[in-house]
Amino acid sequence: MAIETAESSQAAPKAKKLRAVLGYLCVSKGQTVHAGRLIEALWPAEPPRTASTALHVYVSKLRKHLAGIGLDGASLIVTQPPGYRLNLCGYSLDLAEFESRVTKSREAHAVGETVEAAEHLADAISLWQGRALDDLRELPVFETLGRRLDERRAHACEQRIELELEIGNHKTIIEEIHSLIDEYSTRESLYGYLMVALYRSGRAADALAAYDHIRSILMDDLGVEPTPQLRSLQHAVLAHAPSLERAAPCIMGEGGRLKSLQECPVGSSVRL
Repeated sequence: MAIETAESSQAAPKAKKLRAVLGYLCVSKGQTVHAGRLIEALWPAEPPRTASTALHVYVSKLRKHLAGIGLDGASLIVTQPPGYRLNLCGYSLDLAEFESRVTKSREAHAVGETVEAAEHLADAISLWQGRALDDLRELPVFETLGRRLDERRAHACEQRIELELEIGNHKTIIEEIHSLIDEYSTRESLYGYLMVALYRSGRAADALAAYDHIRSILMDDLGVEPTPQLRSLQHAVLAHAPSLERAAPCIMGEGGRLKSLQECPVGSSVRL
């Protein structure tokens, strides 16, 4: 977590408890956070009897820290019973900006502006720097929150890959898919995208090798076969199904669900 000001990009407080309070308020995006929730986040095992007083002290110190780097701490961290909330009052929050750009992408795609939609998603993804709340994940609440935020980023990445494939940028997106697979080694949807991108790039053998790779990982690590949908995609590659050449890939359904090739019959096109 970092606070960017005109003078510094590493202005977050050093004390973990202060960063935790700020992090929780940032994730809540202006919603009031009950003091009890903050106490549970700061002391996951057993809060001390003085937890309420200690929380008040941490909030006061956080306001002073923000004031010390040129921000209006009193206006940013607002006491609002039964707790506290973050009042951005003209400041920007990367999480809110990320969600705004994702929404713009969705709206652009809905009216057929696929290139613009992909650009909005690329801008949204560029806001991320590593795992969300990475410096706070020793605390169980922030491990959970961080995983949820990381999933939002992963889903945005998948949406962008879909758009790039729809545009026809299958060759240029391959390297990025490989990078995501390095992060999410068992995420089958990424292998589905990779197989389609490779196939459309004239690399059917590599597409089949990608399937063999994820199958090996799943069998060795989890003892399970790939989903029927991914197996259907393998069969489509083997059969050189015309549906694989369409502008939109026949592998993802609504909500990021892997779509069976049986739902994308040979010769049909599917609009995502």
